[in-house]
Amino acid sequence: MNQIIQSVELVLPRHSRERIIVSFHKEVSVALSLETNAGSFIHFTVMSLTNALPEDAAKATKSASHILATLATSARNDALTAIHAALSASKEDILAANARDLAIAQKAAEDGELSLSIVSRLDLGKKGKWEDMLKGILDVRELEDPVGKVTLRTRLDDGLDLERVSCPIGVLLIIFEARGKESTESFIAISKVISHALSSTLVPNTAIQLVTTRDVIPQLLSLDRYIDLVIPRGSNELVRYVKSHTKIPVLGHADGLCSIYLEHTADVALATKVLVDSKTSYPAACNSVETLLVEEASLDTLLPPAAEALLARGVSLRCDSASRKALIAALPAHSSATLQEAEAADFDTEHLSLVLAIKTVSSAAEAIMHINLHGSHHTDVILTSSAPLAEQFMASVDSAGVFWNTSTRMADGMRFGFGTEVGISTNKVHARGPVGLEGLMIYKYKIRGHGHVSLDYGEGEGRKSFKHEKLAF
Repeated sequence: MNQIIQSVELVLPRHSRERIIVSFHKEVSVALSLETNAGSFIHFTVMSLTNALPEDAAKATKSASHILATLATSARNDALTAIHAALSASKEDILAANARDLAIAQKAAEDGELSLSIVSRLDLGKKGKWEDMLKGILDVRELEDPVGKVTLRTRLDDGLDLERVSCPIGVLLIIFEARGKESTESFIAISKVISHALSSTLVPNTAIQLVTTRDVIPQLLSLDRYIDLVIPRGSNELVRYVKSHTKIPVLGHADGLCSIYLEHTADVALATKVLVDSKTSYPAACNSVETLLVEEASLDTLLPPAAEALLARGVSLRCDSASRKALIAALPAHSSATLQEAEAADFDTEHLSLVLAIKTVSSAAEAIMHINLHGSHHTDVILTSSAPLAEQFMASVDSAGVFWNTSTRMADGMRFGFGTEVGISTNKVHARGPVGLEGLMIYKYKIRGHGHVSLDYGEGEGRKSFKHEKLAF
């Protein structure tokens, strides 16, 4: 590539539950970046002051994105207000840093290394530019919250309701073409101000990261575990380079590793029925459960009967030490061939067979953390009698399907009433054309059930048909 690449690893604070796109790029350099409903861009840049390695920074940003996704609109708006106030108060220091960058840029232009148009765009002191930048923050704050919108409601059966709800894409990686030495001082000055401003809000400082050397670009592009979308800002050459060097979806010119969390208040008969259906009705399906996360308080009560039902159907259980100890005590008749010791890889494996990995967790928070880290973001389930806990789980798990008290096998286009399907996607790129805040939204499916399982439905005596009744939203 002919031009030096810099990257901003990114993202967000944002109005409501959206995220501000944070970027520096060749054309705009130091400016706040955010598409408004009018289609205009305002640009700024920020950075983490932790000096984290690229993978550590990306991992921290991913964790922060899960927090941001559940913050109230008011919390995000408060963060934007704090950023606006802090930048306003620091205008003199930031413009002084920008002037130092401009001196370097002008020297580069004199040496023929940088165009005068780029130098002009680097200048935050130009008439109206600073004011427009700050106004952009307030404009974002006033935009309608696109997150949490219910766009479909269907009654699949009595007591079994489906919803499609909007949610943020996640972590963005914005790569731009520029010469770092012409913007570094401005980067640091702005990022220090914003980092300090965020420390007084509910938005984690780690939600925004900055990487300033081209050497780490290949490493960043390899972090598909943590980064959800790459937005290259620059030439076609840059876009082609990014697309050919990453597995991350690119916005420019899946495994089915499903988990069920068994919480101690779940009904034993319901839980057993759902687990058996999720694992045995079609083990090779992408919506078959692969990992059972068991709350410690459920080890001696809910797990043994559920495990016995699974074992009776030929399922081999790969257990961590706590769950294996509980099952050996409760089910002494079963051999080590069916109650095996789990290895770490079992919790990252889509077995596609009658094999189920079992892991003990202390709480719903640990279960959610495990799913978000080890799952494939396909379909995950909580079995509990606590409605507030179920809602917390469904809001916090970053998967295409998040279900309460129903089988993972319900993740199916036909069962949702969509007709036939071409596949079940865990990808997060769907927007076409100019992408504003709505274009950075995706959605998840929520089902609220009461022990419904897929084998109750279909042709034959005693089986039911889905109602697929459209509901208002």
